[in-house]
Amino acid sequence: MSFLTIGSVAIDNLETPFEKRDNVLGGAATFISITASYFVDKPMLVGAVGEDFGEENLKILKEKNVDLSGLQIVKGGKTFRWHGRYHYDMNNRDTLDTQLNVLSDFNPSIPSHFQHAQYVCLGNLDPVIQRNVLLQIKSPKLTVCDTMNYWIESKLPDLKETLKLVDVLIINDSEARLLSQSPNLVKAARIIRAMGPKILVIKKGEHGALLFTENSVFSAPAYPLETIVDPTGAGDTFAGGFTAYLAKVNTINDITLRKAVLYGSAMASFCVEKFGTEGLLNLSLLEIDDRYRSFLELSRIEE
Repeated sequence: MSFLTIGSVAIDNLETPFEKRDNVLGGAATFISITASYFVDKPMLVGAVGEDFGEENLKILKEKNVDLSGLQIVKGGKTFRWHGRYHYDMNNRDTLDTQLNVLSDFNPSIPSHFQHAQYVCLGNLDPVIQRNVLLQIKSPKLTVCDTMNYWIESKLPDLKETLKLVDVLIINDSEARLLSQSPNLVKAARIIRAMGPKILVIKKGEHGALLFTENSVFSAPAYPLETIVDPTGAGDTFAGGFTAYLAKVNTINDITLRKAVLYGSAMASFCVEKFGTEGLLNLSLLEIDDRYRSFLELSRIEE
């Protein structure tokens, strides 16, 4: 099934308590599309970069068979850049610098052959841009949206208009509480689902994820990693794995949604084991399936 993502394509400077790296390939659409490449053929990417992005970064995406015909390379422009420093627990981080650069004027026109995409994953962006993209897609089978506290706080009316158009919202627990104005996640889920998305995934970091649908609630465990190198992009990787698995099986029900959560979690667990996208570049399908089965084993009880 055809898969489309839109979001940032970035160059990051990353600091953890253990290592520092500059000029690392990043961005929501980058992580989503690379992850999706393990589940679907030629995931389509819409984004914008500057001339400073470099052939090496383009090569990484091309080698994962990502369709880059929707990637604008702005002449004279500079790529979106983010500089972050993670705390010792790796759950919290400080943004040291953000340079929007080409994203400040980003208003994508979706290529005609992208407009028939059946599975659409909207990376974290201005909700106005997300909505404009959705309005250009002809008849998607599933639309998945990510957002963050910045947009909840600064563009809530626009975000609510966008949520009316999406099938699935993926956010973390603090964002769910902020959006719903409720401290209780079960109540928060009911409030958010009434805004439009009938399916809600609330990520809880090292405590796993919750899936809320019309018929059920599913709690997925987190994978017990001994070493976390870099959490950057883990949430985007989760969204990419979640959406692309559903595109692969082309069936949406409570069972496939639960499996999608586990596949998304499995891909995110690979992501955090190395810097940037490095943990996602050389996986085998056997490794992915083994990690998925490990998630199944975490909660299985046999009488």
